[in-house]
Amino acid sequence: MSLKLEDDVLPAYTYSPPAQAPRRRSRALRFLLLALTSYLLLRLSGLRLPWSHTPTYRPAHADSIIAQCRSLPLLPTPPADFAQRRVSDRFDPGTPPTLVVNGTIWLGGDSVVQGDVYMDGGVIRAIGYVPEALYVDVPGVVVVQAQGAWVTPGIVDLHSHLGVDSAPSLDGSGDTNSILGAVQPWLRSLDGLNTRDMAYGLSISGGVTSALVLPGSADNIGGQAFMIKLRPTKERSSSAMVVEPPYGLWNGSDVDPEAPVRWRHMKHACGENPSRVYDSTRMDSIWRFRQAYALAASVRDAQDDYCASALSGDWLQIADQSFPYDLALEALVDTLRGKVKVNVHCYEAVDFDGLVRLTNEFKFPIAAFHHAHEAYLVPELLKKTWGGAPAIAMFATNARYKREAYRGSEFAAKILADEGIPVVMKSDHPVLNSRYLLYEAQQAYFYGLNASLALAAVTSTSAGAAGFAHRLGHLKVGHDADVVVWDSHPLQLGATPLQVYIDGIAQLSYAPEVSLEGGMTRMTLKELPRGELQQLPAVADYEREAQETLEYDGEPPLGPREVHAGEVLFTNVLSVWQREGGELQEQVFSLEQPMITGQVLVKNGAVVCTGDCAHLAPSARVVDLEWGSVAPGLTSYGSSLGLVEIRAEPSTNDGRAYDLFGSPAPGVLGGHLLRAVDGVQFGGKDMLIAHRSGVSTAVTAPVSYGFLSGLSGAFRTGAWNKAEVGSVVKPVTALHVAVGHRGSTPSISAQVAGLRHLLSGATEGEVWWDVAHGTIPLIIQVDSADIMSTLILLKQEIEIQFGSTLQLSFAGANEAWLVAKNIADDGIGVILAPSRTYPAEWEKMRTLPGIPLTDETNISLLLEYNVTVAIGIVEEWEARNTRFDAIWAYRDAHGKISKRQALELVSYNVNKLLGLEESSLSGDLVAYKGGDFFSTGAKVVGMLSAERGVTELF
Repeated sequence: MSLKLEDDVLPAYTYSPPAQAPRRRSRALRFLLLALTSYLLLRLSGLRLPWSHTPTYRPAHADSIIAQCRSLPLLPTPPADFAQRRVSDRFDPGTPPTLVVNGTIWLGGDSVVQGDVYMDGGVIRAIGYVPEALYVDVPGVVVVQAQGAWVTPGIVDLHSHLGVDSAPSLDGSGDTNSILGAVQPWLRSLDGLNTRDMAYGLSISGGVTSALVLPGSADNIGGQAFMIKLRPTKERSSSAMVVEPPYGLWNGSDVDPEAPVRWRHMKHACGENPSRVYDSTRMDSIWRFRQAYALAASVRDAQDDYCASALSGDWLQIADQSFPYDLALEALVDTLRGKVKVNVHCYEAVDFDGLVRLTNEFKFPIAAFHHAHEAYLVPELLKKTWGGAPAIAMFATNARYKREAYRGSEFAAKILADEGIPVVMKSDHPVLNSRYLLYEAQQAYFYGLNASLALAAVTSTSAGAAGFAHRLGHLKVGHDADVVVWDSHPLQLGATPLQVYIDGIAQLSYAPEVSLEGGMTRMTLKELPRGELQQLPAVADYEREAQETLEYDGEPPLGPREVHAGEVLFTNVLSVWQREGGELQEQVFSLEQPMITGQVLVKNGAVVCTGDCAHLAPSARVVDLEWGSVAPGLTSYGSSLGLVEIRAEPSTNDGRAYDLFGSPAPGVLGGHLLRAVDGVQFGGKDMLIAHRSGVSTAVTAPVSYGFLSGLSGAFRTGAWNKAEVGSVVKPVTALHVAVGHRGSTPSISAQVAGLRHLLSGATEGEVWWDVAHGTIPLIIQVDSADIMSTLILLKQEIEIQFGSTLQLSFAGANEAWLVAKNIADDGIGVILAPSRTYPAEWEKMRTLPGIPLTDETNISLLLEYNVTVAIGIVEEWEARNTRFDAIWAYRDAHGKISKRQALELVSYNVNKLLGLEESSLSGDLVAYKGGDFFSTGAKVVGMLSAERGVTELF
């Protein structure tokens, strides 16, 4: 080792012997040579002479090296006095203190108190009982009367791409993934965080206050993530949104070693996504992980060796070295030191196994597995993760869109929680609009997850998994003043914030509040505090189904348990919805009278008696509905249900239709249009789950990503093959085209010109002739109000030419509200899909989001103009939630639509717009146990089909 002497290093010691007599010089030289030889031998052997003097070397920056080395093993922690703070590091000067009076406050777990919340300095200062002395002399205090409304912490989304996958989606707005390499730990989502994303305000209106913005899943190691607050800041910068930015973000590696360590966050991914991007296998992925961590471990070990010398004072050993550092690997080195929350996109048991082994090989913990559709099947494997079982960040019902998600279950959250594994519900925004992240918690609760754990899954559990439990996800003194006041119990479908506070700042300018005397405001609830919606919603018992899911390794039987062609008697029926005289009507049996009168007798799938029916069928199969209801079967439209089993697996699908603008139709078709009914696959998972959820019929068009789709068909979701009686309701229902910027389609004007040519130039005997003459409905997938207005004029043009009336409906129709009157005047129908709008693309940007941002929703406004409105879905898995969508629409309208209208949105209106004769579907009914159609505690236990001649019991 070479030693370069610096100014502060002691000079080398030189031996200078005194003058000797000449006669003794030779003896002295021999003695000196012997001594030097002995000394050198001792030194070479590593021994130290007790009387020897060794010069001391200590570099000028030794203190900073020692401080840096002492900080290496330190784990992230907030300052010791963090909980006692009175002003947040995110406090915006000028923010008035706020006192929320008389709230029903969820503190976490099963703790609920009735009282007040006081926010000042960007933090919560008091909860429950608020001493008057805290605020009485404080100027400008805003006092809000909550009237018993529920108050919770702000929602924390553990998996979001807000700001990096922005709305509306434009060519320059996507910064989620890099495909420059499979391992890129040096990338940072913050560097792509768009402050102009329209989704921030929408998500806030759903109670979301914080989100962990992750890089995408195209790479095995996609980069670093950052927790942000969604509110706009005065600085208007991306960095100003970050919560507790890691030290070194602004000054590189020059970090104050005395400062408490802050958490960092990292995104990993395994399985199909990175394998597809890099045309590789799972074996390649695990090798990439091992290789990256081995390199990081070598840097860590070099740092440890360097620091061992420094801390022991052996400066000569490292005198010619600097602290070992690699900018590309420093985040992974911190991961090995336990300073990084690792979030892993991972689905299947094989992938969990590989990652769990990786954690044990390199000794680092995982904060959460995300998506994790098979996690509930392997809890013991998860518990073997180094450092303990990670949280599981999951969807509630979004599954089966690729092979990895095929065994996903709605009971997964309950099963994992029963195993003691933390459960987090996440949005993966914009995969799911994070405005409705609470909806994921609600569904998890409906299917068995404990109510407190369901709320914690989007607040305290997610905050803890991200390392921010000291300030986010709880209502505690000293925590950030991120608070939501809800208009109903937060687990009720349709629960909407009355006000959202982030860092103590009110975010909703709409604020449905009423001014009172003395400067106080009063919040307006959907119902009085004692009303039904202020209570914890009822849930059905799915214990048997959850156990069967485990018993069958994630693939339980989904068909009916019993099929009866004979008589079935439903007892203890609260109400029956049936169409009479062209109108849907509800027959209600009084609760005051003996319930023997609340009966429904079914024979061969058809209702033959309501009221007192038992004497007519003494040998009938009896089913107790326990104050349940019978309602029309629902119709699903908008997805490729029946043509697509696993979206990402072409071999499981019917395939795409040809595009008139892209590739000419092959001659073998002879000009004939595709019929979806020819490619229907019965018995698929999404189809059967939808059937068990009350969807009796699906209307599906051929799959297309261009202008022309083809002819849709209607079929029954419970059928097992096309030859079965009643399986096909109607082979041709409507013709479907799309006008907009989809796929490789040309200009909008070219598409409209093409549609004009096909309609105006049609000859008798062609499908286009039938469409132009109103014999076959025309469904146009369109979202832009400007394109809709053009199509309205085209409709008038064709009708004048042929003297006909087109049966035209707009599907998708995100901006339909802007031309509601014109749509109504021309007798055009609207199928909103999805029913809750989101400005995903430019053509959908002008949304009508509804309360708490606007008074009206798309649905309520269109119905006000007497437009025939139906609601549909986008992806196949959503069909199961059709009833929930109708309940959402009813509650979102705040009394502006009736229950009958809400039920017709997913039944009669869909059938009418898609050309289905009501007579063929009026006999399809659903039996709900434990509540009526609008009760989340109601469970589908029977499906009645007069045309099929059977009653199915589940």
